Amino acid sequence: MTYDVIVVGGGPAGLMASIAAAENGAEVLLLDKGDKLGRKLAISGGGRCNVTNAMPIDQLIRNIPGNGRFLYSALSAFSNRDIIAFFEKLGIRLKEEDHGRVFPVSNSALSVVQALLKKVRALRVAITVNQPVQAVLYRESIQGVKTAAGEKIPARCVIVAVGGKSVPQTGSTGDGYAWAKAAGHTVTDLYPTEVPLTSAEPFIQSKILQGLSLRDAAATLVDPHGKPIQTHRWDILFTHFGLSGPAILRLSQFVVKALKKFKTADVIVKIDPLPDLNEQELFDLLFQKAEAEPKKAIKNIWKGIVPERYLTFLFGQIHLSSEKNFHELSKNEIRRMAAILKSFPVRINGSLSIERAFITGGGVSLKEINPKTMESKIMPGLFFCGEIMDIHGYTGGYNITSAFVTGHAAGVAAAAKKQNLFFN
Repeated sequence: MTYDVIVVGGGPAGLMASIAAAENGAEVLLLDKGDKLGRKLAISGGGRCNVTNAMPIDQLIRNIPGNGRFLYSALSAFSNRDIIAFFEKLGIRLKEEDHGRVFPVSNSALSVVQALLKKVRALRVAITVNQPVQAVLYRESIQGVKTAAGEKIPARCVIVAVGGKSVPQTGSTGDGYAWAKAAGHTVTDLYPTEVPLTSAEPFIQSKILQGLSLRDAAATLVDPHGKPIQTHRWDILFTHFGLSGPAILRLSQFVVKALKKFKTADVIVKIDPLPDLNEQELFDLLFQKAEAEPKKAIKNIWKGIVPERYLTFLFGQIHLSSEKNFHELSKNEIRRMAAILKSFPVRINGSLSIERAFITGGGVSLKEINPKTMESKIMPGLFFCGEIMDIHGYTGGYNITSAFVTGHAAGVAAAAKKQNLFFN
């Protein structure tokens, strides 16, 4: 059988592309090399599936620092609000949480996957799992695909939705880059984004702060001269290998790029658990608290400003006895505590591997892709969507929004494509 559209990859982009193509009258075949569709969706959002982000479009784009502006055309046709309406029409009730994140009321990613699969099947999309694709077949235009078993499947259009190289256990192992290159596409340098950072600092190696979380803290990357490069504010988690948590994941792409740009073994990330106070205001707060109870030890007076474990650690870092009271304390010592609270430096030497990142940075060059249709400008009938393209956002529903939006654009455009097919 000759299909109008073959979609390779059953993640969020591939499922949405299949639905959009089938809804627009195309005969669609969905191929996936794994035994299940929607594997990455099923583990997204900590198993709750952050289906999109409800922020206004301009803010949404700003939270996709990796070429988010490319999405303006696709978002005008199928926006984050359309994604919300789409899922609610499928019977998935949604709720908005902090930072605009949108989750199913059920808190179940599986319910989202099941709703998508039900829709795909209702549209009579042909589905084949456990079917690795060896190559996408080209002449002057798309011819179809060749499976690892050697079977050639003809199609007028092929949508490549196989993801990047991150989270390979879900099937994203970078297969699509070779197919893109074979068609004449440029693949930009790949690197990990939304990835925990590593450090060789003695306090990290000794695990003294392992498991400690700082809520709503600021993390600032500085260049070798101490000039701020980027700041992100959210939660920060100390781990046995370095730093993690939403603020760190957002900062990670800038750390990876800075290490490369400055050709240095490490960079400094400064941690501020009290970003709403400047250093002078914090000094005044510490002074006033100590002055109000002059006979008490400062470890008890200042307790609650930050987690007690972190406060104890900082006392050690500046060699200040936590047993001192106000009468034994100098203003300089209070200033030192205010300074380290506002700007504790952590030397970062890298990140976990791209396979352990949440998202792959880099990918098929957007200069070679039509932003309205996601069709290749080089190979007619070839479409890309999702993480295989050089687009990446922060965690918080931005990457999945990109996947759904580009998948929808590719599916609609591929269904409208009419093209002759020839095979050897």
